[in-house]
Amino acid sequence: MEDFYTRYNFLEPELQEEILQVAVRKKFAQHETLIREGQFISSFPMVLKGLIRVSRTSEAGNELLLYYLQADEVCAMSLTCCMARQISEVNAIAEVDTEVLMIPVEMLDAWTSKYPLWKQYVMQTFQNRFRELINTLDAVAFLKLDERLVKFFIDRHKKSGVQTYSGTHQDLALQLNSSREVISRLLKKLEKDGKVSLSRNFIDFSGVL
Repeated sequence: MEDFYTRYNFLEPELQEEILQVAVRKKFAQHETLIREGQFISSFPMVLKGLIRVSRTSEAGNELLLYYLQADEVCAMSLTCCMARQISEVNAIAEVDTEVLMIPVEMLDAWTSKYPLWKQYVMQTFQNRFRELINTLDAVAFLKLDERLVKFFIDRHKKSGVQTYSGTHQDLALQLNSSREVISRLLKKLEKDGKVSLSRNFIDFSGVL
């Protein structure tokens, strides 16, 4: 568990040991779902490595990207559902091969009362996710779709360090709440401008960074 101690060394040593005692380590392949909307949450993920996309899905099947989770982060929406003992209102999907520690929900309240650094960590998580949700709302409300597409690539790079996207144009369209035809047209324009390189189910977006 050396990767755990490296990622979460800011927490109390006693808490680190408790986490390892109760946690279940799980691996999720790229595109595998960790949490589904409507699912009752019995545990929440602490990310060891990888990248998780957190989103909501409309009745029409369109997806709205809310935020990403990377190593040393937990999902604020999952924590909220745990506190309220409610079903999940979001989907959490592995963008790349990902490893997490799944923590039983009953530990959340106990650790918040017992460990000041855990409480600070949880509150900082809520603050960070709230800021990202505001940025998402701003993008949807004020940016044109081509600007949102470029922002999507830039945000992905900031979170994971990658400069590529693996997936279909339809996958990308769902995340941006658009149609495949529109996204394909915008990608072709970006390719013509030398900002992306397109191949089957793969996009190199290093040119927009």
